Amino acid sequence: MRKASEREPWLRGTLGEVPAVQRAVLHTFELAEEDIVRWCGELRVEEWNARPGGVACVAFQLRHIARSVDRLLTYAEGRGLSERQMGELKTEIGACISPEEELMELRAALQNAARRVRALAGRDLEATRTVGRELLPTSLGGLLVHIAEHTQRHVGQAITTAKVVRAARKA
Repeated sequence: MRKASEREPWLRGTLGEVPAVQRAVLHTFELAEEDIVRWCGELRVEEWNARPGGVACVAFQLRHIARSVDRLLTYAEGRGLSERQMGELKTEIGACISPEEELMELRAALQNAARRVRALAGRDLEATRTVGRELLPTSLGGLLVHIAEHTQRHVGQAITTAKVVRAARKA
């Protein structure tokens, strides 16, 4: 049998004090960081920037996770995006200079996001929220679920790209 520390975060029996939806998001953040470190942590800088078949590079995926979580949580908190957040949208596609710095940005963003998600515990998940310039309607619960699934979608893309890049080393 696997030790608790070897299981995915949602199966470790942690965060029982946090309501289920917020707990799922927090577990998503934990799994995202663990998977990124496992599959992308040993890539060389040029591999972080590789775009096999024209796909987005690993560096983009990490920056996008970090910054989109921040943006989506801003909407979840009932606020609009700042100029800084809007400006960061334009820099997500930039080249990676330091994988260590990319990982530090991701870790810091996920830690900050976890604090913000915890602050939303006990809030009405059906509370109306809006997203984007068009103020598209959603709910707090809808945003929290989307944050989790969006994060995992981009983690999967980063892992797939990392696997393709690693396979190219042997070719």
